[in-house]
Amino acid sequence: MSDIKRIDPGSRMSQAVVHNGLVWLAGQVGTPGASVTEQTETALAACEALLAQAGSDKSRLLQATIWLADMADFAEMNAVWDAWIDPANPPTRACGESKLATPDYKVEVILVAAV
Repeated sequence: MSDIKRIDPGSRMSQAVVHNGLVWLAGQVGTPGASVTEQTETALAACEALLAQAGSDKSRLLQATIWLADMADFAEMNAVWDAWIDPANPPTRACGESKLATPDYKVEVILVAAV
């Protein structure tokens, strides 16, 4: 049986959980009220830091789920995503529209990666 490692656990959730060679990241968001570009950049930087803490990196991504408050922001988010992602190792990805925790959030990124 493998150990479970929790990264930055809080009373409600952990920011990441490592188990059986995989790391699951909680949804990462940017600065409330910032632009879609800035929120995407900040969320991806947080993802990258959590992946590093777990012993992984963006070249080992398996799956990405991205929530946008408004699908009209799809191209703006994708411009940041395309510049960030490892083009030799793209994960599977889903992107949809959803109300996020507050109206100030425009982007939420959720990742799963191999360690």
